[in-house]
Amino acid sequence: MEQNSQRRPYQAWVLAARPRTLPLACASILLGTGLAASVDALNMAVLLLALLTAIALQVLSNLANDYGDAASGADDEQRIGPERAVASGLLTPEKMRTGMIVAATLAAVLGLLLLVAAFGDHWGQILIFILLGAAALLAAVTYTVGLGGTPYGYRGFGDIAVFVFFGLLGVLGTYYLHVQQLSWLPFLPAAACGLLATAVLNVNNVRDIESDARNGKITLAVRLGRTKAINYHWTLLGMALLLTLIYMVALPVPWVGWSCLLVAKPLTDAARTLSHTRDGEMLTNMLKKTAISTLLYSVLLSIGLAFF
Repeated sequence: MEQNSQRRPYQAWVLAARPRTLPLACASILLGTGLAASVDALNMAVLLLALLTAIALQVLSNLANDYGDAASGADDEQRIGPERAVASGLLTPEKMRTGMIVAATLAAVLGLLLLVAAFGDHWGQILIFILLGAAALLAAVTYTVGLGGTPYGYRGFGDIAVFVFFGLLGVLGTYYLHVQQLSWLPFLPAAACGLLATAVLNVNNVRDIESDARNGKITLAVRLGRTKAINYHWTLLGMALLLTLIYMVALPVPWVGWSCLLVAKPLTDAARTLSHTRDGEMLTNMLKKTAISTLLYSVLLSIGLAFF
């Protein structure tokens, strides 16, 4: 506690915002932009505003996660992973709620600017995306906070939300903002990106499976049990790589884009470690490796699509 009291206020907010998670939030935006660039429909204003909106939404989700886990008791002294701001006393629940309001407001403003940059005065399209944005805001907050009931992240539905918002909606929504039409082929890398993002969440949930079960946080990993959760993890990776291969052959993707398959090595290394150890520090490192590999997958495939 003495160390906590010596921290400056901004350090507590940086801790709560969890900067290491922000690059992963950008993966779907970069991939959707690369897909748009492959059909000569790149809009730099859309790219910048989409990245800023995604980062604001991720910060909101992190703040809500910090607040919700502290309120529910999921963050106890036996928890594995980085320090949390509310549970450790660095920030009061009241301050965290204020921070969540600020982050939500910023995400909404950035999102509106993004829609104007993409659609101009086409209000029908803007309204549809406003509804999608509202769903993203609601999902970010209710993952661990909930509205009048148990948060959906405590019921095992977090994986579905991550797949949708970090995969299908993130990639295809960004693609549509650039191109303003959809086709079936981009669905394949969008789903692959969502599966890899879900794998990142699964590493986190397998690492925390004992503490989550003890504190009533019933993630999908808790529902499945450790062995089945690890098999599920391998399925996520295998499906992501299979969908990527189908997409690259069907398009076809320029040879540089095939470099995205290099992430198969660190992803499978992390999965093997997940299968053979329960050490919290090692699993935290594997969580980072999986997240970085997911971002690298999107970057490498996007570069191949955009510039070659």
